[in-house]
Amino acid sequence: MVQIEIDNGSGFCFGVTTAIKKAEEELALGNKLYCLGDIVHNGMECDRLREMGLVTIKHDEMRELHDVKVLLRAHGEPPETYELAHRNNIEIIDATCPVVLQLQKRIKKQYDSNHVQSSMVNGQCPQIVIFGKRGHAEVLGLVGQTQSSAIVIESFDEVKRLDFTRDIYLYSQTTKSLDEYHRIIDYIQSHISPDAHFESFDTICRSVANRMPNISQFASRHDLILFVCGKKSSNGKVLFNECLQVNPNSHLIEDPQEIQPEWLDGIETVGICGATSTPKWLMEQSRDAILKMQRP
Repeated sequence: MVQIEIDNGSGFCFGVTTAIKKAEEELALGNKLYCLGDIVHNGMECDRLREMGLVTIKHDEMRELHDVKVLLRAHGEPPETYELAHRNNIEIIDATCPVVLQLQKRIKKQYDSNHVQSSMVNGQCPQIVIFGKRGHAEVLGLVGQTQSSAIVIESFDEVKRLDFTRDIYLYSQTTKSLDEYHRIIDYIQSHISPDAHFESFDTICRSVANRMPNISQFASRHDLILFVCGKKSSNGKVLFNECLQVNPNSHLIEDPQEIQPEWLDGIETVGICGATSTPKWLMEQSRDAILKMQRP
């Protein structure tokens, strides 16, 4: 019988836990509740909440709603969403993660400062740069604080397209890689013009960043790693790649049904871990699926 360990450090982060708790509390009262976008990047957890009555909507669908309650998930939203809610008499249940909310405020303050103080370099406004995934809900909320003027770079390779003759203020999506962020900072520092100003802000969530070394150690302890994660999870991809580097015998699954019996051939220990959007119950189901395969 194989030995199975579920990583204690995996599972919902604080922001996701809070958002789901708020949704469950509202639904328990029997109230109609809409959620703007998937509450978490995990299909099975979204299915569970949908069965409880949560209705997931897109932004264009929200424009048609009036006099209802809409939950904003942990990723946050741009100012336009709040303005729309006010116009349509929509009650907002704001589950924006406190870390994301603080980051939004910092970027908004910087943007306002750039314009109110007219801090210009060579007649041009400073660049607000966000290291993050284009189109990601959190990044859309951050860019929205700047009237969509912020520059988004997804990877170190894209840093070269910045204008190093102008001031640069660099921020990061809260779930990005800390190591890659530091590489970007080092590159800008070594290429910025002496006449331009550069500032970087450490905006990566430590509850996510600290999972990197922890999950690396966890992956090294087992013959087989099952990383349970929704296909849309950004931090899940980062964490899974960390597992893969340490333990090539790692598999990313979204559903316990994806586990292949042949993966267990010759295996003595299995480690099960996941992203900040992975519910504990789903990792437990994966464990149970393996145990079921082992029964004679």
